[in-house]
Amino acid sequence: MKNLMPSLSIPKLPASKVGVVIGSLIAGQWVFNDLVHVPSGGLAVLAAGAGVWFLSKPSAGTFKPPSTVKGWVKRCNDVLVQFESLEDPANHHLKASSRNLELQKILSRKDPQSLALISTNGVNLPEVGLFEESIANSQSLDLTCSSTLPIKNKSWKFPEKFFQQDLIIYYLPLPLRAVDLLWLEAIPEDLRSWIMVSSNDLADWPNELNALNSQLPERWKNRILRSEDSVEQMKNVLTPVRRCLEQSKRNIDQTRQRLLSRLHTSWQSDLEGLRRDKFRAIQNRSQWLVAGAVFASPVPSTDLLSLAVVNGLMIQEMGTIWACDVKPDLLNKVARQLAIAALAQGVVEWSGQTLLGVAKLHGGTWLAAGAMQAVSAAYLTRVVGRSMADWMALNNGVSQPDLELLKLQAPELIAKAAEEEKVDWANFLKQSKDWVNEQITQNSNSPKPQLS
Repeated sequence: MKNLMPSLSIPKLPASKVGVVIGSLIAGQWVFNDLVHVPSGGLAVLAAGAGVWFLSKPSAGTFKPPSTVKGWVKRCNDVLVQFESLEDPANHHLKASSRNLELQKILSRKDPQSLALISTNGVNLPEVGLFEESIANSQSLDLTCSSTLPIKNKSWKFPEKFFQQDLIIYYLPLPLRAVDLLWLEAIPEDLRSWIMVSSNDLADWPNELNALNSQLPERWKNRILRSEDSVEQMKNVLTPVRRCLEQSKRNIDQTRQRLLSRLHTSWQSDLEGLRRDKFRAIQNRSQWLVAGAVFASPVPSTDLLSLAVVNGLMIQEMGTIWACDVKPDLLNKVARQLAIAALAQGVVEWSGQTLLGVAKLHGGTWLAAGAMQAVSAAYLTRVVGRSMADWMALNNGVSQPDLELLKLQAPELIAKAAEEEKVDWANFLKQSKDWVNEQITQNSNSPKPQLS
């Protein structure tokens, strides 16, 4: 159960390729704008075209969730290992014990099967004795009859006690109400379920059934049962349910898988929070290392080398945090595609224009040589890193990413990352001012070369 993957080892040169793309495109924009005077919009088109040429033939891949209890247990255990590597050791032991108890509770689930007849508050369910006698078969059964679903609810979250059932029958009063549609939508699709309705007019039942089928989602087609008043008639109606109950091992196994999948999702959410905390430290460090490389080196080729090393290390560290199972060269292709999308959307241009506006207020400090370019490069690194983190979160467990799909997703990932980073623009601006002042101070205090 592992949206988490083994630690990634990236060779020195291949790992740095992502930085080459980022750096070359940054440097290219400065060269074309300052020396050749090509408009930045035209450069974006050239960059996008170059990106398509630079990427090799993409490898398609999709995440496939486990189809067995054993597979889900393995993924859960893999997540537990990731918690151990990311959590504070002082708190990990207690949390690990609690998580193991959750896992064992699901795995210890055994017979009998459970079936719940449910509805909303105030609805009169079929008489319990009649229902018990009608549903009885050779398999033992834990039956629950409950009309406790609220009519008004903010979340419409399916109650935990019903989520853990092996089978569900939703008793639907006619005419169909909006509240019933909402609760039917909340029932998980992988939970074996039927709808039972009460119809007073047997002759008109076919018309009522057709009307219901036209109003309900496709998943309920052929899963609507008509409630009856006698045991024999009700037995006949409940035939498909009794047949399903005969597959007790299969039903309990599917419930275990559903509960394990849900547990895995919950753990992954907690794990993602830990990963983001670790990533922010890498992001902050990398952006100023990039800025320092650009600020110190007016020669584009030197900038490219510095950017390659720094960004290669950033992607490598991110791959370790997300336990990324993607091969290094494919991971670099993903980062390149995101960098191209960021430049095409004018991330550097936007940050540069904003910084230029600030420069008018802060005079010489912000107009120091290379400062604008350096801070813009830092911001680009920040946005690309954020979008890369989002991509890794979405593609956990995929060893062969679909790069064709990424080309479609990249603009949205970059737009989302840029928008989220703009929220923290004031803080970034403050950090930038402090960093630039520090660089200028260091530069002014450094010894000047003596002329012979």
